Amino acid sequence: MTTGMGWQAAEGRAYGGPGRYIQRAGEIERLPEHVRDFGGSVFVLVDRIVEERYGASIRRSFEAAGLPARMEVFGGECCTAEIDRVAALVAQGGADVVVGIGGGKTADTAKVAAIRNGARIAIVPTIASTDAPTSAIAVRYNEEGVMQEAISLPRNPDIVILDSALIAAAPVRFLVAGMGDALSTYFEARSNLESRSPNFIRPYLPAPLAGIAIARACHETLMRDGLAAKLAAERGLLTPAVENIIEANTLLSGLGFENCGVSGAHGIHDGLTVFPQTRRFFHGEKVAFGVLCLLMLEGRPLAEIEEIARFCRSVGLPTTLADLDLEGAGPDEMMRVAEAALKPGAILTRVATPISAAIVRDAILALDAYTSSLVPDAR
Repeated sequence: MTTGMGWQAAEGRAYGGPGRYIQRAGEIERLPEHVRDFGGSVFVLVDRIVEERYGASIRRSFEAAGLPARMEVFGGECCTAEIDRVAALVAQGGADVVVGIGGGKTADTAKVAAIRNGARIAIVPTIASTDAPTSAIAVRYNEEGVMQEAISLPRNPDIVILDSALIAAAPVRFLVAGMGDALSTYFEARSNLESRSPNFIRPYLPAPLAGIAIARACHETLMRDGLAAKLAAERGLLTPAVENIIEANTLLSGLGFENCGVSGAHGIHDGLTVFPQTRRFFHGEKVAFGVLCLLMLEGRPLAEIEEIARFCRSVGLPTTLADLDLEGAGPDEMMRVAEAALKPGAILTRVATPISAAIVRDAILALDAYTSSLVPDAR
């Protein structure tokens, strides 16, 4: 990946990230120790499954620490109505700290609600399925799950806390989906560097060397440890490979995308959400397919596309339209995806190649034709 430092020197650079990152087995039991650093009144937003499995123990830990905490169950979608509801509850209780415990949409809702109320932010992912936890960006969907906008927040979370034992015990599909999201980090960083696009750190300057190095480290970790982590996690095992992939999915990918930018992989993900049948797939699963489409769109060597497609297949990420329940989809359907991905302000334009709906449509169909032709790995 070239760094383009000539133009960077003229344009400047910017770096951002969360205040602290903690990853350790059993860390959810120590949550009050971390949160008390940021205030004395706590609002906790939890996924429904977190409430069912860990709600009682989380409440007890705050009670034992003498730290007042109100717990509320997340409604399931980071949409306008849910954001407004949670923000109103935070205001009602006058919380100093908002803690989001669960998946990416819970984290994003907690971040926006905290910002609206001037509260500090603590994010506690219970799965390593996205890079949302560390960023100052929240993605808003409508109530049907169609992506609406990426909200740029004025600051990152104050602290991100991961209990790696809890994450390793979650269904392996979450960890694999996180690999799909993280897979985009390096390739989209490369796109942004080549197109001379700014990153997402205000005032939106080019990527710093640190961000570029982190994006590269994210990719290297996935290629080295991804399959080993998947095999271990399938058995509920916590190994060095699993710990490394948890960090790659969350911290390295989060810092990488925010400091280097995203482009076509996420843009195609956004377009795919126009089809209801794709909404049962996780964000990272659709992003992984978007990575392959991005490589085809940019005209990368087929050897590179094949390498990434085979990695995706080895861990269980989609590589064809059929894998996303879009078998038989043709030019008309992919034109809908392309047009949705190219709506005003689209991130898909952050590539150094000509872009139009027809070009994007053809890249998706060409990628599907190629990956559908690949002989399965002998395993």
